[in-house]
Amino acid sequence: MRSFLSRLFGTGGDNPGPLPIRDRGRPPSGNGASSLHLIWQVPGRAFTAIRATLDVTEPPQTQNLYFFALQATFRDGGTEHGGGHVGLQWNSRHPESTAINWGGYQSQRLGGAVLAGTESTLPSRPNDPNTRDYHWEPNHGYQLTIDRGARPGWWRGTVTDRVTGSTTVIRELDGGGTHLAAPLVWAEVFAPCDGPSVTVHWSDLAVADESGQWHSVTAAITNYQAWEAGGCTNTNSRALDRHFEQATNTVRTNPGGRSIQLGD
Repeated sequence: MRSFLSRLFGTGGDNPGPLPIRDRGRPPSGNGASSLHLIWQVPGRAFTAIRATLDVTEPPQTQNLYFFALQATFRDGGTEHGGGHVGLQWNSRHPESTAINWGGYQSQRLGGAVLAGTESTLPSRPNDPNTRDYHWEPNHGYQLTIDRGARPGWWRGTVTDRVTGSTTVIRELDGGGTHLAAPLVWAEVFAPCDGPSVTVHWSDLAVADESGQWHSVTAAITNYQAWEAGGCTNTNSRALDRHFEQATNTVRTNPGGRSIQLGD
């Protein structure tokens, strides 16, 4: 049974041994994108909220779609109900090509449908219920948060401008479950592998337990969309002193499956 994670990962990561190179042209994946992921190494398996701060330090230079997101799976005990992703988009369908998305899918066990949600107060030029107009700027931190909504089984997505302190509730999703699990951050890129390099930083990763106490996350496991699934081989994730970096059209120094730690 395909999980919510496998929908994004393709075949799940690099194969052992040397890989063919794909560093030019458009990704031949089913959706025309190549993605890279940082799977959090977390204390515990069930959380009431997760958060991370995103800073697009080298923004896109083309009209191709880019999506940078925080993701969690919705679970009740060992049962997966689905999952959701909240993040910034570079999307030419929206004013200034800047947008925000809070959406997700049911688990394959429940049919895999797009999750229903409340109507966002943010406008959307293409009238997309998941993706809304939202002005964001490069070299500017935005804290993304997923936490419990107003009703059981509903999950709220919010964004906080770390410079102004302004918090915007995007909307709530009917995802089911009682807890969040399997947190990660990712970049999904619909541009050619040799397009202008784009870089994002992720910082202040944290999970909240049932008491509401937040716990910092300082380690993650690298994962890249496999070559067989159409992934570019010139993307890279690395850990620096205070943030994780994800970049396109660069040298891959950390292969898939490597644990990386802030401050190493």
